[in-house]
Amino acid sequence: MSFDFYTNPIIHADYSDPDVIAVGDDFYMVSSSFTYLPGVPILHSRDLVHWEIVNYAVKNLGWQKYERPSHGSGTWAPSIRYHDGEFFIFIPLVDEGIAVARSRDILGEFEINMLTHTRGWIDPCPLWDDDGRAYMVFAFAYSRSGKKDVIAMIEIDKECRTTIGEYRIIFDGSVIAPVSEGPKAYKRNGYYYILFPAGGVSAGWQCCIRSRSVYGPYEYRVVMHKGGSTVNGPHQGGWVTAPDGSDWFLHFQDVNELGRIIHLQPMAFHDDWPMIGSDSDGDGIGEPVMSYRLPVQGAPCYSVVTSDEFDSPSLGLQWQWQANPCKSFYSLSKKESCLTLFCRKNSERENLLWYAPNALTQISQRDSFRVISCVTLEGKVRGDEAAIGMIGHLYGYIALSYDGDGYKVRVYRGRVTEKTFEGMAEEEMVEEYPVSSSCVFLRLELRKDGNYLLSFSSDGERYISARHVFPLMRATWTGAKFTLWARNRDNKESGGEAHYDFVRFS
Repeated sequence: MSFDFYTNPIIHADYSDPDVIAVGDDFYMVSSSFTYLPGVPILHSRDLVHWEIVNYAVKNLGWQKYERPSHGSGTWAPSIRYHDGEFFIFIPLVDEGIAVARSRDILGEFEINMLTHTRGWIDPCPLWDDDGRAYMVFAFAYSRSGKKDVIAMIEIDKECRTTIGEYRIIFDGSVIAPVSEGPKAYKRNGYYYILFPAGGVSAGWQCCIRSRSVYGPYEYRVVMHKGGSTVNGPHQGGWVTAPDGSDWFLHFQDVNELGRIIHLQPMAFHDDWPMIGSDSDGDGIGEPVMSYRLPVQGAPCYSVVTSDEFDSPSLGLQWQWQANPCKSFYSLSKKESCLTLFCRKNSERENLLWYAPNALTQISQRDSFRVISCVTLEGKVRGDEAAIGMIGHLYGYIALSYDGDGYKVRVYRGRVTEKTFEGMAEEEMVEEYPVSSSCVFLRLELRKDGNYLLSFSSDGERYISARHVFPLMRATWTGAKFTLWARNRDNKESGGEAHYDFVRFS
């Protein structure tokens, strides 16, 4: 029999902290989102390699602070499980507690309840035991709790609406597994297994603890490390069993500027211990593979959509706002087959991109690309602008700008100076060009060397490139993100409208 093979990474995009389940012949993956909303994307696959976005678990967050960007806060590493015909997604809000989203329809609306109101509890995962009792394993955010090396377990009611009793520390990795986090709970052949990473995102390894009792004592083993591979980390993820009974492990690798990209590893059990990847050097510890046979042969080859012609009555699932979505940010009916972004002021602070709740973003799906948009600006007040760019701790964007009596193209550079969830930033205009029309083509080109270029054109053929070269830099807990944004530069009320006819990636 011949097999088709895949190559890692399977998704060169920032779907960090992934977890995965199988339901029949379908696989579903969730990931963290932080301040970007709707949050906790749900991706679907039929072969564990090719994925599409099908929904979000969280449409908005009901705290006032999420009406503005809350960089580094919001939805952290989730887990997904299917139990008694219902999908459960456990979502840690690092400052507010553990939320549980549930739905019988993975494509439908999710009901959300707060299971705990515990600042600093993160990375929760439920486990329903054979006797009907339920538990949640979780870790701690050092920045909020002062703990970073321990894994805890607490009993919860089987409907996942309240905790029962106090939590217990089931593993202390301060000596052998510092920065233990991201635990996922399973049960197989009478053993309770907790799979989790340790050692930190950029240079850590995958651990497993197992016990015959839910609260332990647990045995410890390293089950995957970088070894001789080129995959740093490799960091947290989830175990899933394919329809043919084969086992697989989905995890991320941190590649800095573009965030945490997704790898898939074969997984097997020996003496009731998992082995993840391939033990190429015979040390008893798995290493990441770069290529392997497809888990499911001949399945549909989905992909995440990036380009958008804005012909739909609703925004495509590739788009997320930098804060809670609001209908006053945009319209898809103001101008036919266009996305209209309104030139808003920022009512709370200086109108910079890092502070903008109305910045519309999407996750970069490649390490190099070109994206072009045709933009028409109906300026009403001096300082109205329509932009495309990249968001990160260093960022840049190119904007069509209305100056009251005409239009210019302006290029801006920004820098984040304080990286708390409210944050501080500074911006400056670095270039300016006169244009004769209120309609221009704006272009962004990300190169494989980690820099991006900005340019504009009056006809879509001949482009004028900005002199400034922008280095790509990650944002808080995420990779750099492509963005569309409209504002009034002078932070004035305006009825200005920015019409984006299309966004096309290549």
